Amino acid sequence: MHSITQIWVYLAEQPLLWLTVTVGVYWLCQQLYRAGGEFPLLNPVLISVTILVVLLAATGTPYQEYFDGAQFISFLLGPATVALAVPLAGEAATLKRLWLPITVALTVGSLTAILSALGIGWMLGLKGQMLLSMLPKSVTTPIAMGISDQIGGIPSLTAVFVILTGIAGAAIGIPLLQSLGLRDPVAKGFALGVGSHGIGTARAFEHSDKAGAFSGLAMGLNGALTAILVPLIVWLFGL
Repeated sequence: MHSITQIWVYLAEQPLLWLTVTVGVYWLCQQLYRAGGEFPLLNPVLISVTILVVLLAATGTPYQEYFDGAQFISFLLGPATVALAVPLAGEAATLKRLWLPITVALTVGSLTAILSALGIGWMLGLKGQMLLSMLPKSVTTPIAMGISDQIGGIPSLTAVFVILTGIAGAAIGIPLLQSLGLRDPVAKGFALGVGSHGIGTARAFEHSDKAGAFSGLAMGLNGALTAILVPLIVWLFGL
């Protein structure tokens, strides 16, 4: 409670320029995305991140200064993640009915995410810490950074790979899955959660509540499974 009180005191006393800019830029990008018929390359996360990076570079603003102003968004990330359990609770019957396909899809998806990262890294000539940092790219940032640190990767570099993976999944995930003939929101949501963690889950909720609920489930389960599989794969391949 003391930490929460400190945050509220800070918010009451400090000018929140970058918080306002971040929310405003994302809102504008969301309107652009809808006006463009939800064209994948107009994904609001992709465009808003690009605009904010350009603004920070153009104004010479250090990232820490930006974060000090916009950290309330980061503070809300924890409650928002926990709240993902609320829509999933309403899907308990579906979850019980589909537990076996979900288990198989989770295992195959998690292995595919890790092994594809390994294959792409090898093709790009990555070795050592660079390659290890790429392996947990498909799980949410805190878990990915922890895995990276444990296997000898570079956590900050892993965070970059995670963000790029999430943005790519959010931008092209739904159109790609639909082009493959997937119409079931459970399947689409679960695939987004396994492949592109939190950013993909946000996109899944835009598609439907059911897709978002199962995307949130996939994000959590994939984080736990990847934490087990990545060290095993590192050991098996002698990385």
